[in-house]
Amino acid sequence: MTSLDDVLAPIDDWGADHASAAVVGPAGVIAIRGDRAHRYRWASVTKLATALAVLVAAERGLLGLDEPVGPPGSSVRHLLAHASGLPFEGPDPIAAPGTKRIYSNPGFDVLGALVAERAVAPFEDALTTFVLEPLGMGMTGLRERPSQGLHGPLDDGVALAIELLRPTLVSQPTFAVATTVAFPGLVGVLPGVGRFDPLDWGLGFELHDGKTPHWMGGRNSPAAFGHFGGSGTFIWIDPAAELALVVLTDREYGPWALDAWPPFSDAVLAAAGR
Repeated sequence: MTSLDDVLAPIDDWGADHASAAVVGPAGVIAIRGDRAHRYRWASVTKLATALAVLVAAERGLLGLDEPVGPPGSSVRHLLAHASGLPFEGPDPIAAPGTKRIYSNPGFDVLGALVAERAVAPFEDALTTFVLEPLGMGMTGLRERPSQGLHGPLDDGVALAIELLRPTLVSQPTFAVATTVAFPGLVGVLPGVGRFDPLDWGLGFELHDGKTPHWMGGRNSPAAFGHFGGSGTFIWIDPAAELALVVLTDREYGPWALDAWPPFSDAVLAAAGR
């Protein structure tokens, strides 16, 4: 049987200047490869942390998941679930809220602005207070937009993955809602992957469900959730397997990733006996 340490070796051949990966269980790192300290641009993997900040703000009473924000008829819940009607980029909605799953960076930037307003602090400070500092992610910081601006090392990605395996920042009922389909049945396009009917999403977390082909592996359970980024990064959490996989690279996302990532994830799960 191939060891998990050996299974991580292919990241060295992905054509990135830097690539790091870790297999994570509830108690911490199970296997790791690559530079643990190199600071990567996380791109849209940032949305996992931003969503957590919004959920923390909701539990602290700073905002409500169903309060209006964004386009007319949209709410915090719509924005988290990419169902507000806002486009991939740009300020003007292209659909009515709750009718299509349109992956939207501006939607998460609107959420960042709302959290900043309610916390009476820049979003970067609120994110640090609500998420990064409690998780010990001291080497990670927001340099750009709330939708895609985190830069940080593998060890901090591991800290986030552990949190998503065993949530401590928000209650279990809130986290269960966040990892359950919001606005079921919506058709949409997952940028860089394809069209899905439905394109299931939780509150900030993409849900694996029955999507195929997909950037996760075929062995990932339907309950798996996570996010990938345009900088060649991803984190998935599979509650059924009680495993998470954190991958950070500096090679921009492209067809190479859809060729490499699913079999890589499957090999990790197989080596772990899942």
